[in-house]
Amino acid sequence: MTTAKTIWPVILSGGSGTRLWPMSRSLYPKQLLPLVDSHSMLQTAVRRVMNGGRYGAPVLVANEEHRFIIAEQLRQTDCQPAAIILEPEGRNTAPAIALAARFVMERDPEALILVMPSDHLIRDEAAFRTAVEAAVAAAEEHRALLTFGIRPDRPETGYGYICCGAPLDGHNDVHSVDRFVEKPNLKTAEDYLASGNYVWNSGIFLFRAADFLEELAEFEPEMAEAAGEAMDKGRWDSLFFRPDRDAFRRCPSNSIDYAVMERTRRAAVVPVDMGWSDVGSWAALWEVSPKDATGNVLHGDVLVEGVSNCYARTDGPVVALTGVEDLIVVATADAVLVTCRERSQDVKMIVDQLKAKDRDEHMIHTVVHRPWGTYQTTDQGDRFQTKRIVVKPGEKLSLQKHHHRAEHWIVVQGTARVTCGEKVFDLHENESTFIPVGMTHRLERSGQDPAAPHRGAVRLLPWRG
Repeated sequence: MTTAKTIWPVILSGGSGTRLWPMSRSLYPKQLLPLVDSHSMLQTAVRRVMNGGRYGAPVLVANEEHRFIIAEQLRQTDCQPAAIILEPEGRNTAPAIALAARFVMERDPEALILVMPSDHLIRDEAAFRTAVEAAVAAAEEHRALLTFGIRPDRPETGYGYICCGAPLDGHNDVHSVDRFVEKPNLKTAEDYLASGNYVWNSGIFLFRAADFLEELAEFEPEMAEAAGEAMDKGRWDSLFFRPDRDAFRRCPSNSIDYAVMERTRRAAVVPVDMGWSDVGSWAALWEVSPKDATGNVLHGDVLVEGVSNCYARTDGPVVALTGVEDLIVVATADAVLVTCRERSQDVKMIVDQLKAKDRDEHMIHTVVHRPWGTYQTTDQGDRFQTKRIVVKPGEKLSLQKHHHRAEHWIVVQGTARVTCGEKVFDLHENESTFIPVGMTHRLERSGQDPAAPHRGAVRLLPWRG
């Protein structure tokens, strides 16, 4: 029998989603993108646990670089998190969960935490909630560390598997874990599917925070101690919590599977069919997306003729396909990807090439997000650069000055309040101003801008020596 105890959602948002390049980039990865519907995958994960009294305010564990984007997406979802914990650096899932578990346990010593990646798709949320309730009962009665196993519908070679053991006493829908197995070859995956005794490892977990930390201290004492010290010495920065950097860097890098789940005797699994996908590749995204009569998934300005079973997406120029099948075509403002669906996992190798060549297309989009809005470089040449800047309502850029360039600002839409030296004045549409070299300046959205609540100002920046 389950209790009414609060479940603390812990949402991990540290991944970079390299297999979904060029849409997903390290400074704006897949969990922050609306890949499946109009909400980002992070927003969908948060909405999944915003159903009232059963769940508490979520705790997010995220990268420093994504903090303002995450905060803005939570605001758009009307979610007030308990904390956004900023990892000083990526150390894999076990240290990240340790930070969150310590945070939660200090506020609720008997707390249950539900650990979820921020970039997974769950179509059947009723089945998800039922599985969570089964896990809660097992965690409270047996002090089990629960993972959720996805019942396979095909011999998938891209996922790790869990072999289910006997049902736990009094819980026919929860099994002990016989063993974890790595990603299999096709023949082995076919055998797993035929046996009916194996499930995919989803990477979703539920346990008492205290039980997880107890097991972590037994198997990875250095990690447990370093994570605890990092939280003890951490500090608040608005709604962000910053663990101590030096202490956290002493954490060994390890996944929760290797650090705890594959070593503990408390591991248990809830088999579930909930329409789950980790959306780990363009082929996986094609699989879960609505298709037209010929099996195509099309987003943006895409034209097709004689095309079947393709995924085509563009955020920039028109993309046209004719006489092809089983392709992935993705275009952004600065990159185009073409691959066959069965090789879409290899996109990561292209990202590795970009890194090796010290290029930045793996890292940033042409549109760069800042707390105050966005900017996009539209042209650049010898001694000049132009940018399109959009400032959100009530926001402003920092007060600054440049010693080697002047700037021209032209307002395209809305009203901009300009600080230039000692002068403060408003610029309206089709008006401009000049910022001399060495002049202190700032751009902000004017409060007298009711007609354009979602638009900002554009400035053009000629570089000068």
